Amino acid sequence: MPWEYKTILLCVLSIYITSLVAGLDETQEDDQCTELNNTTWAEYRQLGVKLQVLYLLLTRNNMDCAHKFNQESLTRPASYFNVSRPTKVIIHGYRALGSKPSWVKELAQALLRAQDVNVVVVDWVYGASFAYNLVVENYKEVAVQISVLINQLQEHGCKLESFHFIGVSLGAHVAGFVGTLFEGKIGRITGLDPAGPMFKGADIFDRLDPSDAQFVDAIHTDSDYFGISIPVGHVDFFLNGGKDQTGCGRSRFASILVYFPVYGYVICDHMRALHVYMSALNSSCPLMGIPCSTYEDFLKGQCVDCGVFKGTCPVIGLSENSGITMSQIPKEQKLFLLTSSTPPFCAHHILLELEVSTLDKSAEVEVTLITENLGTEQRLRLQTDMTVYRTVLAHPVALCEIDSIWMTNTGARFYRQGEIHVKSVCVSEFPSLRHEAPLCVNNINIKRGVLWSHDFVQVCSFY
Repeated sequence: MPWEYKTILLCVLSIYITSLVAGLDETQEDDQCTELNNTTWAEYRQLGVKLQVLYLLLTRNNMDCAHKFNQESLTRPASYFNVSRPTKVIIHGYRALGSKPSWVKELAQALLRAQDVNVVVVDWVYGASFAYNLVVENYKEVAVQISVLINQLQEHGCKLESFHFIGVSLGAHVAGFVGTLFEGKIGRITGLDPAGPMFKGADIFDRLDPSDAQFVDAIHTDSDYFGISIPVGHVDFFLNGGKDQTGCGRSRFASILVYFPVYGYVICDHMRALHVYMSALNSSCPLMGIPCSTYEDFLKGQCVDCGVFKGTCPVIGLSENSGITMSQIPKEQKLFLLTSSTPPFCAHHILLELEVSTLDKSAEVEVTLITENLGTEQRLRLQTDMTVYRTVLAHPVALCEIDSIWMTNTGARFYRQGEIHVKSVCVSEFPSLRHEAPLCVNNINIKRGVLWSHDFVQVCSFY
């Protein structure tokens, strides 16, 4: 063989081997465990906002090892992505300090334990950090880039209705705009305390709303600061009224953004939506919402059923349409529920009803429900022009596990009612899952400063 041909052959062989090795290196790189990115203030000052959108994939086959993901990943034999399975898309929100969100892997694993799905994590930390106003200006471009990936996945057989977007804070509005681009054909969008600043007065084209997917649900936990205060979905769960969460202390810095350790303290309310959602995926106790026009009416016991949903109370989690079985789901339904301060965050809604004889003076009654070493207190201020009082409180156990009820007539000696005649005091649980009758005690006289108590003898029967 002439040397010219040998040289050409060697060149071709060299190019082939180089491309083969490069392909193997790329495949190996994609198969390596990877994490979301971080960025720094110095990098931001030098380069400004970078709209670099990357993707990670987790499945039940690689729950502990996220892989880089793109369209080319689907063509590889070893790809873990399965087009026949539903796909959850996680979108984080604003990153004030440029750090990667630490909760992503925990949420992805909770989703995978609950369902056999593909979990795609959107990494847009570079474009989501530091200057919030600039981040908001560019969030739609992030949604456009995500929509390109969704189109590519459609070409490989994925159906739009099989996608469930889970957006945290600003990520909820990113998900909403993706839904807008697909004309509401996305299967579901869940907003975890959707961002409020620069969105509270926005047009529905610019924020998450019920038209963005076939079903949109949202959890609100910080609607007075970092979260949005208006309904944005078919159902909107307002936990503890949607503002101050149990276990989250109040801070004098709460109305501003702080860049130091107190930052985590400030966003406790805001991040509670995420933690409650993850707990709902892991826990067996239902977190049900009760439809009501206002939180105040809910606390007054004026809303105790789910008639608007034909008796089925919506639940937080992955149940189809939040457990609603109606063919036509109402939009922007405000749902309220009380939670505890720690996982699994479940609390039982107890309706306390007190009827007293007409009073000559105002009074104050402290009512305590006792279960073993646990007690739930509620103070009622009694007026001379009212005889019936209703209030809702959160109790850690079910009605049938309440051992006793205590009542005390508190208040100063000279301007409070000395003795209160209680016609009846009743406690009941709602929504009624086991159709239990209320626990009632009748005809009680309570003198000032004297503890009155009554023991309940009952047995729980779960069915």
